[in-house]
Amino acid sequence: MSSDLNPAGDPRPRVGLLGTGPWAHRTHAPALAAHPGSDFAGVWGRRPEAAAELARAYDVKVYEDPDELFAECDAVAFALPPDVQAPLAVRAAAAGCHLLLDKPVATTARDARAVVDAAARHGVASVVFLTLRFAEPTAGWVAEQAGRSGWFTAAAHWLGAVFPPDGTPSAYADSPWRKTKGGLWDVGPHALSVLIAVLGDVTGISATRGPSDVVQLALRHASGAASTAVLSLGAPRAAAGVGLELRGTEGVYELPGWSDVPGAYGRALDALLTAARTGVPDPRGAEFGARLTEILAEAEAQLPG
Repeated sequence: MSSDLNPAGDPRPRVGLLGTGPWAHRTHAPALAAHPGSDFAGVWGRRPEAAAELARAYDVKVYEDPDELFAECDAVAFALPPDVQAPLAVRAAAAGCHLLLDKPVATTARDARAVVDAAARHGVASVVFLTLRFAEPTAGWVAEQAGRSGWFTAAAHWLGAVFPPDGTPSAYADSPWRKTKGGLWDVGPHALSVLIAVLGDVTGISATRGPSDVVQLALRHASGAASTAVLSLGAPRAAAGVGLELRGTEGVYELPGWSDVPGAYGRALDALLTAARTGVPDPRGAEFGARLTEILAEAEAQLPG
């Protein structure tokens, strides 16, 4: 499939979905179906029966082979574990498909860089769906804070109750990669995506463990500011929550709440299609995703086994 979107007289770009889990059901599929600027082309999944069920729900084609989906689509959206996503993204790029990636892009720097290299080699656009960078009002808030200077410090926490010690696990608890990698890899990209956008790239990092899967990061940024991030998927239900506070010469600023995740996903697809049409890389693309993977891998290497 050509990577040139919407030449004169051609139909809207076709977008295929890879993945059939709760995230695909709750966010990816409804957002792709509702998107006014593209056509939801079909679904592939590692479990054929689940792919068929999801495809029926949206009256789209079910694909038995991912390469067949790549051949018939202009762009592909991933709702897969990171270590499954990365090699398939390389194949999709080689087929000329633009990439709407999930976070983390991969769990090794080598695999993440392979996605970046494939996208560059084959001239396809990429965007990583980092919720806080596309949801509103958080995305606008991040852009506003990035325009300020004089930052001193920041503190972030993302404490999920996916595996709570005191209640029923969430719908995402059946995810083997989340059980293995924990909050550092699942919610760490979200916190880092804001901290880096405002304070600059990470130039120094220290990581320690706490109870359950808690990981605390102490970060130094290119701006000179320091930040911390506390990350977990195993918080008690009463302790769960998300917050981020910035402090600097202009004052104290707190991350606002957000709710419309499918709408945020639609804006991520808008960003991908814009990058594909204009040839201007999106700052939230595979290169940024690979940098997040590098930081998380460095943090993980510091943790006791």
